[in-house]
Formats: sequence, C-alpha cells, structure tokens
Amino acid sequence: MDIIAQLVVSGISVGMIYSVVAFGYQLTFATSNTLNFGQGEALMLGSLVGFSVVTRLIAAHFGAGTAYAIMLPIVLIVGAAQGILVEWIAVRRGARSRSSVTWILATIALGIILRNIAENVWGRDPMKFPSPVSEQPLIFGSVRVQPMEILIVIGALALMLAVELFNRRSIYGKAFVATSIDRSAAELVGISTTRVISMSYALSSLSAAFAGVLIAPVTLTGAGIGLALGLKGFAVGIIGGLSSGLGVIAGGLILGIAETLTGYYISSGYKDVPGLVMLLLVLSFRPFGLFGKASIRKV
Repeated sequence: MDIIAQLVVSGISVGMIYSVVAFGYQLTFATSNTLNFGQGEALMLGSLVGFSVVTRLIAAHFGAGTAYAIMLPIVLIVGAAQGILVEWIAVRRGARSRSSVTWILATIALGIILRNIAENVWGRDPMKFPSPVSEQPLIFGSVRVQPMEILIVIGALALMLAVELFNRRSIYGKAFVATSIDRSAAELVGISTTRVISMSYALSSLSAAFAGVLIAPVTLTGAGIGLALGLKGFAVGIIGGLSSGLGVIAGGLILGIAETLTGYYISSGYKDVPGLVMLLLVLSFRPFGLFGKASIRKV
C-alpha cells in the first residue's frame, strides 16, 4: 500500500500537467472547433525560454524566487504570442479553405519548424532546469513528496481557475463564452469572433508554456520535451471530453496515475500503453469523452 500511495502521488503531479495541456486544446475547440496541434511546442518553448531567463538571472546573483518572479511573465507573454502566431498563420487561413486537413497540417508544420529552431538555438541535449523550491523531499508518513510536485498541482489548478474567473467575470471572457456557445449569434450582437478565437489561441499556448515551466524542474528541458506531452495532453482531452473542464482534470489524473502504476508494476517501456488503450476505448464507445456531452446538430 505504501508503494501504491507513492506512485499515486507521483502520478497526480504528472497528470495535472497533462490536464493543463488538454485545457489548452479545450480553449480553442470551444471557440472555433479547431485544435492547436502546436501545444507541445508551446510547452517546449515556455520551458526553454524560462530556462534561459532563470539561469542568466541566477548567474547575475538574483535569488531563485526573484528570478522566477521575473521569468514567469516573460514566459506567459512568449506563449501567448506563439499562440496568436499559430492562429494567424495556420488556422485563420486554413479555415478559409473549409477543410480541416488544412489547419491540422499547418499547425503541425509550424510545430516542426519551431522545434527545429529550438534545436539550433538551445541544442538537442536535455538540460537541468533550476528548481524554485527545495529539492529535498517532504515526508508524509511513508510517502515522499517533492515540493515541486505540490507546486505543480497548485500552479495547474490556479491557472485553470484564473481562466474560469476570467470567463465569468470579465467582459472579454463573456465574449469568449458567447462565441463558444453560438458563434453566429455572437457575431450578430457585435462580438468580433475573429479576435475571440485569436485570444483563445493565445490562452491555449500561454497555458502550455506555463505547463512547460512547471514540469521542467522535475524532469529535464530540451527541444524534444513537448512532443510526447502535447500528444498525451491531446489524449487526455479526448478521454475526458473536450467540452468538459472537469473532464480534462479527471482524464489527466487517470492517465498520470495509470502510467506510473504501469511503469512500476510492468515495465517503464509500457507506461505509454494505458493512454493509448484508453484513447481507443473512448473513441470506440464514447467518442465525446467520459465527461463530455454528445452534441446535437440541427440540419
């Protein structure tokens, strides 16, 4: 039981990162029925930009807390800018062709280009991301918890709560919600849905960049960090349901815990299998997700 508790704790922190990435997919799907397949690269870019800023500030004798306080707004701005660029170059022009294949391939192509640029700027070797908190584990009974794992859970929940409050309390958030409910009706009342969709892509990539900063201190950062995490975030979005905020959190936790249990009890080489199996099962029997709702289209 002690081992299972330890594995569950580790799985929760990883699962919350998957949930943040899936949350970004959900943001763009709600407003435009499109998905930002550059999410993994936004995560990678956030972690690498954060790495460069933090290491230089620490080298200049800034404290770790101050370095992170300066770094975080920079990472969020870079992430939002990357999302706007993806929407403007790939999605907006791809949507004009009325073919989903166009924007899917365009977002994937932009992601590959960004990854190649990152490899040339930062190199291909993984790098150790300085941790903002102590790396000495906290002991709760027989369970050892890294302080950064606690920070991951808090940070992920705080980000999703902040976006939810933005949607409910601000006029721009209400425009976002209106567009997600009925785009045509939103346009009729004067809402610029084009700007709203751009904003959704900015928030999507911003959330992924933030996830990159959260996950990098407990793993390593590098140009290849985003590919697997982007795919797993997409799988979580499908498993939990792209129309459900609760679904992406639950889906992330389910996948994160399943991976850690599989990696320990079977083999680390099979830890990616549970996500693929769950994805296939959900697509076969409940394609709108475990917590999503089937949409009804009137013709």
